[in-house]
Parts: sequence; C-alpha cells; structure tokens
Amino acid sequence: MPHYFSSPPGHACHGISTDLADYFLTRRQLLSRVGMGVGALGLASLVPAQLIAETPVTADLKIGPSPLLPKPPHFPGKAKAIIHIFAQGAPSHVDTWDPKPILTRLNDKNLTDGGIAMGSPFQFKKYGTAGLEISEVFAKTAAHADDLAVIRSMWTDVPAHDVATVFMNTGSLRLTKPSLGSWLVYGLGTENQNLPGFIALRSGKLPTGGAGNYGSAFLPGTFQGASINTTAATVQQMIQNIRNSYVSSGEQRRQLDFVHQLNEVHAQNLQREAALETRLESYEIAFRMQAEATDAFDLSKETEATRATYGNTQQGKQLLIARRLVERGVRVVQVWHDGWDHHQDLREKLSAKAGEIDGPLAALFADLKQRGLLDSTLVVWGGEFGRKPTKDRNGYENPGRDHNAKAFSVVMAGGGIKGGTVHGSTDEFGGAAVTDKVHVHDLHATMLHCLGLDHTKLTYRFNGRDFRLTDVAGEVVKPVLA
Repeated sequence: MPHYFSSPPGHACHGISTDLADYFLTRRQLLSRVGMGVGALGLASLVPAQLIAETPVTADLKIGPSPLLPKPPHFPGKAKAIIHIFAQGAPSHVDTWDPKPILTRLNDKNLTDGGIAMGSPFQFKKYGTAGLEISEVFAKTAAHADDLAVIRSMWTDVPAHDVATVFMNTGSLRLTKPSLGSWLVYGLGTENQNLPGFIALRSGKLPTGGAGNYGSAFLPGTFQGASINTTAATVQQMIQNIRNSYVSSGEQRRQLDFVHQLNEVHAQNLQREAALETRLESYEIAFRMQAEATDAFDLSKETEATRATYGNTQQGKQLLIARRLVERGVRVVQVWHDGWDHHQDLREKLSAKAGEIDGPLAALFADLKQRGLLDSTLVVWGGEFGRKPTKDRNGYENPGRDHNAKAFSVVMAGGGIKGGTVHGSTDEFGGAAVTDKVHVHDLHATMLHCLGLDHTKLTYRFNGRDFRLTDVAGEVVKPVLA
C-alpha cells in the first residue's frame, strides 16, 4: 500500500511517493502505516495510475543472470548438443537392428515358449568396415554404419505405451519428474540465449503420455521443452504469436524492463517467487525469439539441394530444423516420430514408417558431418520398448507383433560414441536381452556422460530429498563410448 501522508527525504514533493519500494508492503506493514486504513484505501483509488507507469527504470535495480546461461560440465564431454529421435509406438527390433535368422527358419512354427514364430519379412545385410548387420528398411542410414553404435540389449519395466514412453523420457514410472532434456538444460544451460534450450518438434497431436514427456516437473519451468508443431506451413503458424502486431520492439523492451524492476522491488521487500521468475524468463525468451526463431525455423533459407536431400516430408522437415537448431546453439532437440505400433500388417506398415525417417536420418548424418557438427552432436534413435518374435494374437493373414519390454534396440551416433559398434545381445529369437543388458536408466546415464555430466551428481533438491534423472540406479555403457 503506498504512503501518501508525508514526503520522506529523497521522495517527490506534494506528499506522493515515487519510490516503488513503498508500493510493496506486507500486511503487517500496511496496518502499521495506515492504522484504521479505510481512509487511505479510499484515497489510493484516486491516485492516477500514470504515476506508477512513469517511474523510470534505474540501473541500480539489478536483474539476476539467466538460468539458461552456459554452465561448465562435470568433466569435458565429447558432445555439446543432442538430437533425440523418438520412434513412439515401439519399433520391432528383430525387423530393424537385431537380425534373427532362426526366426526365418522356424517361420509359422510353434515355439516352446508359446506363440507362432514370425520370421522377419526383411533382409539384413552387413555394412561398414565392422560389418554391422542392418535391415533393408534402413538401407540409406546403413551407409553411415561406421558412425553407428547399436545397443541390442535394451530392456524396460512396463510394456504399456503411455507408461513406457514417459519412462523413456523422464526415468520415472510413477511420479511426475523432469524430462531428460530439462535435466540437460538445468545442468548445462544453452549456448543461444535467444532460443529455448530444449525444443520438442512434434507432428500435430500431443505425444502418448502427454506434455510431461518434455516437461520440467519440479525443476524451474525455464528448463521445460518448448513444443513446436512442425505440421504447420509457416513459422508464424508453428510458433503462434511469434510477432506482436500491436506493440513495437522498443515498447516491448520498455515494458519488460519495467516488469523486471517491479519484480526486483517485490523480491527485496517480500520474497522471490519461483513461478514468477519462470514467467518473466519465458517473457524474455519470447521477446528475443522474435528475430532468432523466425530465422531458425525458416527452411527457405536452405539451398534447394539441401532441402531435396532431406526430402519434402514431415520427417525431412523436422530433421532439417533440428540441424539448424543445434547449429545455432540449442542444447536439446527432440524429434517425435510416432506410428510404430504394428500389431498387424507389419510388412507394409513398418516398411512405410521406416521409409519416412530413413532418408532424412541419412541426410542428417551427412549434413552434420559435412558441417563439422557430428563430433559435437549426440544423435539417438529409438522407441519405448520392442516387439515379440511371435505373431500377434497367434496370427492374422497379415500379422504384426505384440509389445515386448524385455528386449529392444537403440541406435546412437556422434559426439562421444564409438561407431561401428554392437553392444549386447538378445536370445536366439530376440525375445529377451541376455548379455550386457542395458536398462533405460543405463541409457540415460550414458547420454548424460556424452555431454560431460555425471548422472549421480546432477541432482535437484525437492521435498526434502535429492532427485536425479536415473533415480538410484544407472551405469554408463562404456563399450559404446569413443
């Protein structure tokens, strides 16, 4: 409540305070100053609002450093950024990265563990100097076999899409916890202060499991992922309200400076509020994005040859945007590629789905390498779990595969990864990981390690305990590291 009855030293004349500190009082301060208070409250309503709006911004009210500023890692990491391509729906590992010739020999036979064997309808060939075996559905990506590390012994806890998807992105089965991208930005900040540190590129609808897949949970909201709908035709449609049609850039800057000033006075006289600080930081990022984001998402600035290499498709567009973002210093880019849940018609549907990403992914590897960015960018492809080696529901005329939490594959490349590597194995049918098993927590620990973060030390105190992405588990998968 403002104080109007006298002019303290240094205050304006006419008995009206122009010190913003006098406009932020606790309830106790209010009662002690105004006594009965009724008359003062009535008087306050008569004071022109312009008196507050005209208060100049002073240099002695300091705004704290942005939480998104770059921070040193725990140790020198090979990668500085990550592109995570999430194949939501659970791709079949035995049809893509984990060949099982015995399934072909036993096709349509009853297996001792139950079910009818389903041999892969796709051919596998050896690629690269290490002879990495890869399915024909990824023939273009296979040209970069010497850059790839395939973990064939992945496993997770629950074969349900919503639970497993969130688990792969947050390391949590029950509690709402921060996403991998949020932890990375919390730990490392980001190189470009004019763009969000974590951007999720999705295709229209929200992913299975919701926005929590790229949320910050109990971490400050500044670290959550910025969700971008890449199905939109223009930058303005992808990032709604990216430009203010009514207020000039200079006026926006003046308004933001004034709001920051009010916040500092509030903090000095009362307390800092995390939700308010997050909102103000989001305003700052939105203001700075007006120029930077328009450029980063504008694919017309790429050459026709580059756009043709990625392909004029949704996934080609996403991966080209991803390259442009990491090139501009964005720390984490997640690309959502859904539609991998193939219970029926696997031959046709998996071939088509892999075809959507195979060419763009190969183009991404070539492009990053040509620009000298692959060594500093970790690229990860994979889904939330795998598929069974048997026909779903014991077969259809055009069968598919059911869910399998015991085995799946993840592909890694780029910064910190030893190319031409196969780690772990599944049993002879591909039903379960058996050697050098890698849990989701182990994968997260390895991804953090590539960017120079010790997963046991990247913690945040909440509700009286220190939380981390990997909970109380996780081991770095050292054999896949360069």
